[in-house]
Amino acid sequence: MMDSSAYMAGGLHESGEDRPQHETHASNGEPSVGEEPDAVGAILVKIGGSTLGGDDTTLQDVVALQQQGVRQVVVHGGGKIISEWMARQGVRPNFSGGLRVTDEPSLEIVIAVLSGLVNKSLVASINALGGKAIGLSGVDGGMLKAEIKDPNLGLVGCVVEVDPSPIEAVMAAGFVPIIAPVAVRGPAPYPESESMLNVNADTVAGEIASAIGAERLVMLTDVEGVLDSSRRLIPRLTRRQAEGLMHSKVIDGGMVPKIGACLKALESVQTTHIVDGRQPNALMDALAGKAMGTRLD
Repeated sequence: MMDSSAYMAGGLHESGEDRPQHETHASNGEPSVGEEPDAVGAILVKIGGSTLGGDDTTLQDVVALQQQGVRQVVVHGGGKIISEWMARQGVRPNFSGGLRVTDEPSLEIVIAVLSGLVNKSLVASINALGGKAIGLSGVDGGMLKAEIKDPNLGLVGCVVEVDPSPIEAVMAAGFVPIIAPVAVRGPAPYPESESMLNVNADTVAGEIASAIGAERLVMLTDVEGVLDSSRRLIPRLTRRQAEGLMHSKVIDGGMVPKIGACLKALESVQTTHIVDGRQPNALMDALAGKAMGTRLD
């Protein structure tokens, strides 16, 4: 069993005075009269397993926002835990361009860990903190359809279609959807062992944020933000600047899919933000406009 402390980070604030106030309010996170029941204008939060634990308050922040009536969609990763379980099975992790190379044995572990262990641990923790969450994967309701774009990565998908209706149904019922980044392989039928694909969680966050017309995308990661060639934080980037830094390899590795997700989201999202989710109040501070991390808009 996974150590649940990794998913029960920090303590709840005793007072709401340092929480940002929002115009939309509803009791117990349920849509109020006149409030849109779908996901338009929601906050898309992407959290990674490596950011949870220690001093972070991510899950507490999610619950507090829900209790204030703020609509949220959460997409999670879990790469560190996947690698741990692969090691237990004698499977060595392999990465290319910040993406996990996934063969059939690896895919079984990815699906089991992301859609099972990590997803349900997050849901259980949020519910235990007083929130209302339901766990989903991109497979549920055919939410995410993906195709293999780079055979060298194996069974890793690129999202080609997002159906937001499962997300909207969960939100309309007053729950926060917690989404694991696994997709249906489409459009042609495939053997059962190849009918699902691993998709990078950052990529999924960007695709869903764009598809639902989210108000903001906040990506909680385990670094300070985007760093320049001198390893100094870059507080703000334009699309052109971000593309230039990727082209010059200043932005590389695991930051590449994060920037790619932000650029995708900006097709319909007002602003995106990459912040250090290991810090207390990171999500709340980002939404309150505190100077931190890297903003792309």
